[in-house]
Amino acid sequence: MPITFQGCSFGYRRNRPVLHDLTFTFPTGRTVFLGVNGAGKSTVLSLAATVRTPATGHVSHGTLRTDRRSDLRAYRRRVAWLPQQVHPVPGLTVREQVAYAGWLKGMRRGDARRQALQALAQVEMEEFADHRATQLSGGQLRRVAIAQALVHDAEVLLLDEPTAGLDLRQRRVFQDALDQLPPHVHAIVSTHDVADVETDFEHVVVLDGGQIMFTGPVADFLDHAPAGTPETRRAEEAFHALTGPEAAWAS
Repeated sequence: MPITFQGCSFGYRRNRPVLHDLTFTFPTGRTVFLGVNGAGKSTVLSLAATVRTPATGHVSHGTLRTDRRSDLRAYRRRVAWLPQQVHPVPGLTVREQVAYAGWLKGMRRGDARRQALQALAQVEMEEFADHRATQLSGGQLRRVAIAQALVHDAEVLLLDEPTAGLDLRQRRVFQDALDQLPPHVHAIVSTHDVADVETDFEHVVVLDGGQIMFTGPVADFLDHAPAGTPETRRAEEAFHALTGPEAAWAS
């Protein structure tokens, strides 16, 4: 089941909304979420993760709605979120930090501890399971955060710049983890890197000025590139065609 926004508005300052009456359903499967700086991508994902609350409207996953308190626990169990900023938890090992994320989502302690190792294996971090999280490098910590999003078998993964700080091999590990997701698990990945759009994703969503400018299959997105565009620049030029040539990739 996809994530749906119904009449959502949100602003960090009075009279300066980031989103206004956003009504939209994300595609199922693997979706790359693109937008310029300030377009509102992180805001959209944080609303979907219930980290922030819309001023108007609601977000839903199937029959579960974020504006119904009785639905929140079940909704949060089904939806995982990886924010841009990732921090180690002082005093916890890597395995404990991942297990703690699962416990917060409602898992039993024993199940969370067992599945933490599986999630760490998916991002090739199991050898660091007994290390202190505070001893990790930035790239390693990022991979642990991805494991935290994977640990509790969510149905939707909201990943905000998940490959930031990862080298090329580590990014490939992340993409492999996406490829191995069960068919019923959907991923929405916010990124400024379009290099792997064509090979690693099924759908593209473009956000500009708090409004959805495009949603559809990757092939339809690439068709927005001008005729004669080199293959290696089709994704970038398609994005510029949808948002304007002055657009700069968001982080």
